[in-house]
Amino acid sequence: MSKVTAEQMKARTKQYALRVLKVYEALPKREEARGIGRQMLPSGTSAGANYRAVCRTRSDKDFLSKLGIVIEETDETAFWIELLIEGGIMPASRLSALLKESDELLAIFGATQRTVKARLRRRQASKPKLPPK
Repeated sequence: MSKVTAEQMKARTKQYALRVLKVYEALPKREEARGIGRQMLPSGTSAGANYRAVCRTRSDKDFLSKLGIVIEETDETAFWIELLIEGGIMPASRLSALLKESDELLAIFGATQRTVKARLRRRQASKPKLPPK
């Protein structure tokens, strides 16, 4: 398994946002479809924008904080996609690839989050303990 670079993930999350935009544009002109679309569009596009912010962080704690936002937004987008499918608003055949991409991104972000948390725990454990006063 090859290591994915930050630049590759920036491009991938931008493509994800563009795909969400295309789904939004293709939604039926019914109120329930537009209501869900108005929720899905900001979450789907902010995942990419917030991932760029992740890449500019200066500390692991800041990285984890911003990555948590990316995870939340991507998961929310997956929810709206599932609702479009299960509500019969758009066919699964039209959305399954985007839902799969949501799941793959969540898996990558989750693994990254676990790795950084483990690194923080190791650093904390290796710090010398100060004697009590």
